[in-house]
Amino acid sequence: MLKGREKISYGLGAVGKDMVYMLSASYILYYYQDILGVNAVAMGMILMAARVFDAFNDPLMGILVAKTKTKWGKFRPWLLIGTVLNAVVLYLMFAAPPGLKGEEMVVYVAVFYVLWGVTYTMMDIPYWSMIPAFTNGGQEREGLSTLARSCAGVGSAIVTIITMKSVYILGNGNERAGFKWFALIVAIVFVVFIGITCFNIKEKSTIDVKSPSVKQMFRALIQNDQAMTVVVTIVLINSAVYITSNLVIFFFKYDFGGKGWYNAYTIFNTFGGAVQILSMMLFFPVLRKFLTSLKVFYTSFIMAILGYIALFAITFTSMSNVYILFIPALFIFGANGMLMVLTTVFLANTVDYGEMKNN
Repeated sequence: MLKGREKISYGLGAVGKDMVYMLSASYILYYYQDILGVNAVAMGMILMAARVFDAFNDPLMGILVAKTKTKWGKFRPWLLIGTVLNAVVLYLMFAAPPGLKGEEMVVYVAVFYVLWGVTYTMMDIPYWSMIPAFTNGGQEREGLSTLARSCAGVGSAIVTIITMKSVYILGNGNERAGFKWFALIVAIVFVVFIGITCFNIKEKSTIDVKSPSVKQMFRALIQNDQAMTVVVTIVLINSAVYITSNLVIFFFKYDFGGKGWYNAYTIFNTFGGAVQILSMMLFFPVLRKFLTSLKVFYTSFIMAILGYIALFAITFTSMSNVYILFIPALFIFGANGMLMVLTTVFLANTVDYGEMKNN
């Protein structure tokens, strides 16, 4: 059975990695487009190209992890190396040199955003892939997945809530300087938390298996109908989540407007972050006592749709009061929290399913 120290250490790692992820996912577009003036079309092409590159980079990283043999196991060396490199790249990404303009800035963004994606993959894949290697199946794995996703939600919520306030304070009103110093703080916290994870988690599964080729990996995925279903589900859910998270800041800046727009933005994110964390730590465990995982998934799915319908309806009002947005936020953030936990549990279980079905 997992010890309390191991659970806490793994959870802290999730807090750190999702602080970094949320800073990049929700603010990179705003930082380069609104603050540094990079063309929106160029930013869109860079973000799309990076995601396409990730589609090939991720399985290659999986192969490297599988081939790794050290005293620390397969996962922890890459987790630590990837974390340190990603922290450095994160800071440089939000510390663009003042002298860069036009095409030079576009090149800088493209290089460092792709590098950020590569180094994040280097630590993210080992982090989540190691769950089956140091947990037993069933309740223990579901419990750790719930804890890890809850902690990841805490990390995301912290960055979502405090970023703009911190940027204004650290930069004395200068957003460019504020983002640079805030990114440095987040990078340091990230390295410390993942360091704690690496030093306190030990892989219990020590069976050596033949490392698969890329072709074998894709064949194993295609033959695993449950894994394919979960992968497609994750893509669809994340598409909605990332579109929403990237547009929220523009919505508050240009629809609410005014010098204090970030106050309304902070209030909204504070509520949404609290709901998301509660849904992971409280709502999901309570619902699981009465419903199967699949029924909880359907419930979350319906909640998300109702939330977006409510948000659409609100657009026909003056939208002058931030508190009215708490209605769709309750449904959308609550659903997202539970869906993150569920998809992590589903994906981990497909590993056992694939081994059973395909030997």
